[in-house]
Amino acid sequence: MTEAQATPQTGKRVLLAKPRGYCAGVDRAVQTVEEALTLYGAPIYVRKQIVHNKHVVQTLEAKGAIFVEENDEVPEGATVIFSAHGVAPEVHEQARARSLRAIDATCPLVTKVHHEAKRFAAEDYDILLIGHEGHEEVVGTTGEAPAHIQLVDGPEDADRVTVRDPEKVVWLSQTTLSVDETLETVARLKKRLPMLQSPPSDDICYATSNRQQVVKEIAPQCDVVIVVGSRNSSNSVRLVEVALDAGARAGYLVDFASEIDDAWLAGARTVGLTSGASVPDELVQEVLAHLAVRGFADVEEIVTANERLTFSLPQELKRDMRAAAAARS
Repeated sequence: MTEAQATPQTGKRVLLAKPRGYCAGVDRAVQTVEEALTLYGAPIYVRKQIVHNKHVVQTLEAKGAIFVEENDEVPEGATVIFSAHGVAPEVHEQARARSLRAIDATCPLVTKVHHEAKRFAAEDYDILLIGHEGHEEVVGTTGEAPAHIQLVDGPEDADRVTVRDPEKVVWLSQTTLSVDETLETVARLKKRLPMLQSPPSDDICYATSNRQQVVKEIAPQCDVVIVVGSRNSSNSVRLVEVALDAGARAGYLVDFASEIDDAWLAGARTVGLTSGASVPDELVQEVLAHLAVRGFADVEEIVTANERLTFSLPQELKRDMRAAAAARS
């Protein structure tokens, strides 16, 4: 990476992180709601926030999506979409009991963790799930094998773990955690449980890892790092923490450019800018415009990875889209 040259007029610059914003799972989930609205018509019900972003939810509400907390708020026989964070098996059962047309927009990388949990539970392992208590993804994964899973919420929790057989234990994780903190938690667990097994492949998703890596690259040069994202977005919150741990003098999380306090920029010469995996890039562009007005017009995009992964839409939605297309023709 070459260090950006600040403009001589202002001496101020922005280091713009890439990758940032939408990951493949979020893109798929948002598109699922949009396609369902087009195919079935409004209203379409969505259990929980489809992704953890205020702007996305508000935009979809304006198009006819109704967000609910539980299936019993959905009229019998209506269409309900399950969020990208995944749900427990009982949620699917509740939908069937109410004759709901259920479309599962769970990110395939979260589904992978669900499959791992079911497989290890079937083999009678104790499963240590590293994640944040109450997060929807953790609730959904735990629901796959509640008798076998215990939550480990950070390194300090590692010392409180008890297992039936220290030779038959495995760790899994929420997909949106801090990579470094997760490794620290695993290291603490392995001190007590040397035979602890790891998941077959990384549970922390590629997008989370990539966004954290580029922030680590730019943070040491930044007086301030601004992360665009909502406060209930785990991966967005982690990006602020990563920036501060990597050497940024200050870090802030905002949903919109209007939330930026000019006091944060006082005396700053270099501002780092990134966004969480559920944030549309238009919000980042609004922040860039906001910063430009305040003298931060010189922007260098710092690229550490190129993401090309895409996920196809849920099978049940694609089936109905094909049937509608065939009927039209």
